[in-house]
Amino acid sequence: MELKVFISENCPSCPAAKELALRYPFSKLYRLEESEGLAEAAFHNVLCTPSFLLVDEEDRILKAWRCHIPKPAEIEHFAA
Repeated sequence: MELKVFISENCPSCPAAKELALRYPFSKLYRLEESEGLAEAAFHNVLCTPSFLLVDEEDRILKAWRCHIPKPAEIEHFAA
């Protein structure tokens, strides 16, 4: 399982999203200014930041929080 967190440089909510993502060892940050981040965002149809996607081992989305920061309890509930 992986928590994919999409952020961008000009997003006012993204510093808080990054801080939350760093709390979880199974998270990975994707910056939309970088080619890898942009490609991953396109693959998962991420159109805004911050966005959080919890995916399984086969990269299927289990839960998505698009355009906002979820509460830690929400992440922990779906990641359990």
